[in-house]
Order: sequence, then structure tokens, then C-alpha cells
Amino acid sequence: MAKTTTKTTTKKAPARKVAASKSASAKAAGASGTAAKRPTKAAASKSAAKAASKVAKKSGSPSAGPILTLRHIAEQLSEAHELPKRQANEMLTQVIEMIAKSLKKGDKIRLSGLGILQVRKRAARTGRNPQTGEPIKIKASKKIAFRPAKELKEAV
Repeated sequence: MAKTTTKTTTKKAPARKVAASKSASAKAAGASGTAAKRPTKAAASKSAAKAASKVAKKSGSPSAGPILTLRHIAEQLSEAHELPKRQANEMLTQVIEMIAKSLKKGDKIRLSGLGILQVRKRAARTGRNPQTGEPIKIKASKKIAFRPAKELKEAV
């Protein structure tokens, strides 16, 4: 009999949480106007994202500020050089593809004012499982290393 009560409480608990999240999304959507009439998955995800960002701010994690994406860089380039945004985005995408291809070949890429990108080989080694302390073999791998330029270090 105790098992059935445990099952019923576990089944009802998620339903309460869903109802609470719906009311929270309805409150968040109420501020936006017409979205309050029809709460959608997007409205619920937006309120969840807002709550997550508030938690991140309160947790004291140092954030560097807004994230600069490739699209933002393309927009700034298009404005500075009077190009269509689509063309600037395509140019940046091609630059990234060229960098990826040359790194795949094993070339070293030197971007003046920014730094050096290169592929470094990591040898096989023995590590330890942190939970059990058991030795583990880690196989050889490659990684991309970035060494910032002196100008970039001084600017930051």
C-alpha cells in the first residue's frame, strides 16, 4: 500500500510543477500583451531563459558581457564597408572554412594583431579516474592551440 501512495505522489508532483511553470509563463506573457491569451512553448522557454539568466547573475559568476557572434561581426563589417549583410556573412564564413582547412592540413595560421592558431599533438598518457583512482589509458590526440599576440594581450 505504501508503494501505491508513493507512485501517486510522484505522478502528481510533476503535474504541480507544470502548472506552476504555466502560471509563471502566463505572468511573463501578461507583460507582453496578446501573448497572455495563448501561452506557447516559446513563451515558456523565454521565461525559463530569463529565470536562468537571473540565477546566473545572482550566483556571482563573472560574465564578460554580451556575446559577439559571427552574425554581429558580419553586420558591423557590412556597415563599415557599405556591403550587403549577406555578402559580409558569406565572406566571413569562407574565411572560417579556409582557416579550418589549413588547420586540418597542419598549417600554422598567424593573424597579425590577434595571434597564432596551430594544431598541437598530444601524446598518449596515463590518467586516473577521479572516482575510483583507477589508472586509465588516454590515447594520443590533436588540439587547436591559440597563442594571443602581444598587442591583444596589452589591449585586454
